[in-house]
Amino acid sequence: MSLSRRQTVAALAALPVAGAAATPPAAAAPHPAAAAGQAVPGRPGTTLFIAGDSTAARKYAPAAPETGWGMALPFFLTPRLRVANHAMNGRSSKSFVDEGRLGPILAAIRPGDLLLVQFGHNDQKSEDPARYTEPWTTYREHLARYVSGARARGARPVLLTSVERRRFDAAGRAVTTHGEYPAAVRALAAEHDVPLVDVQALSLAEWQRLGPEGSKAYFNWLAPGESPNYPDGRQDNTHFRPVGAVEVARMVARGLLAAGVLRPGDVRRLDDEVPAGRITWPPAP
Repeated sequence: MSLSRRQTVAALAALPVAGAAATPPAAAAPHPAAAAGQAVPGRPGTTLFIAGDSTAARKYAPAAPETGWGMALPFFLTPRLRVANHAMNGRSSKSFVDEGRLGPILAAIRPGDLLLVQFGHNDQKSEDPARYTEPWTTYREHLARYVSGARARGARPVLLTSVERRRFDAAGRAVTTHGEYPAAVRALAAEHDVPLVDVQALSLAEWQRLGPEGSKAYFNWLAPGESPNYPDGRQDNTHFRPVGAVEVARMVARGLLAAGVLRPGDVRRLDDEVPAGRITWPPAP
């Protein structure tokens, strides 16, 4: 007899993750709120871990001005909260696990910490079996591993739908590009009582507000000669310039606050302008 989707997800969520410790670190008993699946906002030393793709990842000097939203998230958090950005270019929910990248997060995460999970852009790439997942089966199954891994360690997972690409129809309406993947994330979050930040819906509305021309300033659209890293210019409708990364990070911070994952004392500058010049790109490793 075949398993239902929910049974399949639950079964796979119980499997060990490649590269992860088999049991939670022996160090600390979970904070009572964390053990109950609740946030522990404001706890000094709380870390927000990010598992995701290039839209969130740290960028280095050779890629500037391309910027991941994870680079800008600390601007909206009080200093007692820190960000550990493990997002990597080109990864899907599957390849991130298969390459052993979830393991180090689960080895480092502590009770009361948060694990923000945002994949989807590369899960769509059906031509690449190393990355492709099907939204209602393997995509959900892999996301469930992040959820169960965080919870097993007393940390709190948060699911994020994928930030939208910049795409408009002939009438100038912002259109969706992620197919069924955002719906699959929403369903998984609801079924497993995981906090959700619907970045896909928030960003789609923002691109619509900005329009086809105004939205270019948020993405890595560059004229020839504008950046020494892109002498011939660039027209990138997926990755951000600093202003775009700042605004998506603002969406994430507001979403964490609205979901009750963070409290008002954990965030700052939500309504303030953050100068793009505050973004810096470290040298290539």
